[in-house]
Amino acid sequence: MGQNVLIKIEYDGTNFSGWQIQPKERTVQGEIEHVLKYIANEDVHIHGTSRTDSGVHALGQCATFEWNSNMPVEKLAEVMNRRFGAGGEGRQGAPGDIRIISAEVVPDDFHARYSCRGKTYRYVIDKTGDIFRRTQALQHPGSDKLDIEAMKEAATHIVGTHDFKCFETSGGTPRETTVRTVSALEICDDAESVIIEVTGDGFLYNMVRIIVGTLIEVGEGKRSAGSVRDVIESKDRSKAGFTAAPQGLYLKEIYFK
Repeated sequence: MGQNVLIKIEYDGTNFSGWQIQPKERTVQGEIEHVLKYIANEDVHIHGTSRTDSGVHALGQCATFEWNSNMPVEKLAEVMNRRFGAGGEGRQGAPGDIRIISAEVVPDDFHARYSCRGKTYRYVIDKTGDIFRRTQALQHPGSDKLDIEAMKEAATHIVGTHDFKCFETSGGTPRETTVRTVSALEICDDAESVIIEVTGDGFLYNMVRIIVGTLIEVGEGKRSAGSVRDVIESKDRSKAGFTAAPQGLYLKEIYFK
């Protein structure tokens, strides 16, 4: 039996059809497994913590896998990054949109998905209209005029343990329960962006993007801050806001047991 390895990954999700491997589609999992197979000279199947959608980015995605190669784990990130062309180094013509931040040996019973106890997502809303940010942040009309204080007040109704059925869209893996705990929801802004960070023990399908869409509608004055409490109590998706585009979403950090 080989070593159980944990890698931490960042990627620009723009040109991927999401994380999960799919036939005839370019995916993050598929690209990583392809490079690991090249290095190990055998198939290597990885288990990711989160299945990010097409266009969604990651600053701290994680994955575990069994490593049977003679390649030392401490060298793995460097070698993989040369294959990915990360930072402009390594393979000429490689897209460079994946970078392995770290690789380490972990206990045999550690699993990137099942050992996860929480995640933080970041959502970036562009205020500048800069076309070069269009794949990295949501460009939404009037984003520079959002009422940030109203959005912060609305956020207080989301923090806590609730049935978040209203923030779940169809298409995800069926869940035994839609009760989740959001431990923190922070909103800040500067001259260029509005940044929303949500931390919780787990998230429903498109939950963060629907939360963001609902908060934007509060910021626009289309709904009151207090109405968010009623939306949650309704457990009705149609009562919540729009689903914000994937471009602004980043899987920022994962917390393990």
